[in-house]
Amino acid sequence: MISKTIVFDLDDTLAPEIEYLKSAFREIAQKVDPQNPQLYTLLWNAYQRMDNPFARVSELYPQYTVANLLQLYRNHSPNYPENNCKTLLEQLKASGCILGLITDGYSISQRNKLKALGIENIFDLVVISEEFGSTKPSLANFEVFHQFTTDQYYYIGDNPSKDFVSANALGWLTICVIDSGNNIHKQDFTKEFLYLPHKKINTLDELIAQIFS
Repeated sequence: MISKTIVFDLDDTLAPEIEYLKSAFREIAQKVDPQNPQLYTLLWNAYQRMDNPFARVSELYPQYTVANLLQLYRNHSPNYPENNCKTLLEQLKASGCILGLITDGYSISQRNKLKALGIENIFDLVVISEEFGSTKPSLANFEVFHQFTTDQYYYIGDNPSKDFVSANALGWLTICVIDSGNNIHKQDFTKEFLYLPHKKINTLDELIAQIFS
């Protein structure tokens, strides 16, 4: 049996980052002024205009600084819509795969996401940039998974700018989940060959077939 280590990105791969943002905006609006039903809309509209949502709120509620609101954003516990990533990960685990995660971001934010998705205890190793000390595409963030000495390594991500270049250099098989139109960071497939994934899938539902075909 061929042993496999399968490592995932988190944001816009296992869970839509736009849903984290919406969840945070709802919580901030409720905390700042539960009597103002338009506050969430103000935050969302400012974001869509590429304006600073927290600056707009702070103008209306000076007792909340931008820094205060940013902390609320980063520390909140997200409420995601129904998500099937846990079922997928459990299937891979049951098949004998080693599972890992490499994600950039603040420890509290990324840990809260994993907890909200119910997947914090599924991974054999989690690399979060703030905890690890470097961000993607640093080779170190990927090389640490070679401690598992499996026959094959996979990286599943969404962002050609940083998700695949190091995994490709290490000889991993890389798979990109195609943006359905809501990703925070738009995908650029015009980059140099080494930055591009070996395969593309439309949804995570296609992953099992790609790995075990």
